[in-house]
Amino acid sequence: MGDLGPPFQWPYPAKDRLMIRRLAVLTGLAMCAAILPATAAQAANPSIMITRVYVNSPGPDTRTNASLNAEYIILKNTTTKAISLKGWTVRDRSNHVYTFGTFTLAAGHWVTLHTGRGTNTSTNRYWGSGNYIWNNDGDTAYVRRPASTINVDTCKWGVVASYVNC
Repeated sequence: MGDLGPPFQWPYPAKDRLMIRRLAVLTGLAMCAAILPATAAQAANPSIMITRVYVNSPGPDTRTNASLNAEYIILKNTTTKAISLKGWTVRDRSNHVYTFGTFTLAAGHWVTLHTGRGTNTSTNRYWGSGNYIWNNDGDTAYVRRPASTINVDTCKWGVVASYVNC
């Protein structure tokens, strides 16, 4: 083999070489962030998201309609378009299931699904149950599209004094 010449020598002092390496890593990270599709960030939020579950209505569990309706789940449409929830389900670990009838949730809006009975509105829906749905000592809430076994969103909790933010 022939002479390859003197070994390579950086023309910069050691402290500058470290800075150059750091800048190269940061540039690479910035390029990765720039080429990732915007949907990756959107995937973090499901189209219909469980935001809160009030699992333990205030006061004693008397099963009055007022007490049952103080137990509820709040869902949010995280998209920029209205979503028809007809046929969508909300369920718990024990497979209590609420199925939405004809109902459209406006873009960026919330709907509260109460456990008891009441008159459905654009912001409040009623399960119509005579029993509590959400377990105070731990449960899981699931939201699913019509005829699907895949959860759009899930919220799981352990022992809760009143509510859980999901």
